[in-house]
Amino acid sequence: MSNINRKQFLKNLSVLTGMSILSTQGFAADVEWKKTKMKLGLVTYQWGKDWDVPTLIKNCTDTKIHGVELRVEHAHKVMPELTAAERREVKKKFADSPVQIVGLGTNQQYDYPDQDKLRASIERTKEFIRLGADIGGSGVKVKPNALHKDVPVEKTLEQIGKSLNELARYASDFGQQLRLEVHGQQTQELPNIKKIMDYADHPNATICWNCNKEDLNGEGFQSNFDLVKKYFGDTCHVRELSNTDYPYTELLNNLAKMNYKGWVLLECHTNPDDKIKSMREQRAVFDKMVAAIG
Repeated sequence: MSNINRKQFLKNLSVLTGMSILSTQGFAADVEWKKTKMKLGLVTYQWGKDWDVPTLIKNCTDTKIHGVELRVEHAHKVMPELTAAERREVKKKFADSPVQIVGLGTNQQYDYPDQDKLRASIERTKEFIRLGADIGGSGVKVKPNALHKDVPVEKTLEQIGKSLNELARYASDFGQQLRLEVHGQQTQELPNIKKIMDYADHPNATICWNCNKEDLNGEGFQSNFDLVKKYFGDTCHVRELSNTDYPYTELLNNLAKMNYKGWVLLECHTNPDDKIKSMREQRAVFDKMVAAIG
């Protein structure tokens, strides 16, 4: 082979090799995008509300649901009244299992016209934030929770948002994310949630999408989702994923496009006799839906 031909051959080989590497990298990136990082967990709203901590851990482990948002005031009894030793015990039980405490689900709200009630709810939320940190959780869920006919709408939304700001700042010092559930008559309307979050501009103030029928109002699901998606925290509540009255496939596809790495939490409203069987079924539905994301 002449020197000229040899040089040309090596040059062509180099170009082809480079194209092959780029093509492989592009394929790998595409596969990685399709491999969603979102995880399935459970809210102990109905399913799990009557289980103590060991039972909850066992049932979640058996059904391969490895995250829980502990609804407060339920049978697990994970409340601010726990002593330091009891908090360490709860943390250890979860740490020794495959199940993670995703956070605490509280009923604290910040719409009260009565300012003493508002301040009491803010201070109680701070107690839950400290509890969450002590037991190894990652955040605390709160509620808006309502509008009041004798109070201007904008005033209530501003009050909720500013309360969230104070709490988000406080929670950040404890490594806890503050999560506003899209909840409450009128306050769960996504334009109202957007206004609240405009006032709650601390980066640790987030929302927990809640799969309400109101998500389909106005211009529909996609418009409402896009309105608030930048505020998403690490949790999203869903009902039974097998239900056909909500666009769950569209929701999961949108989360995947966001590269969502948080928890999709089952907050089921039914009361099946065999909840373990139902949890297994929902695990299978979730896995099938995620596998179909393209």
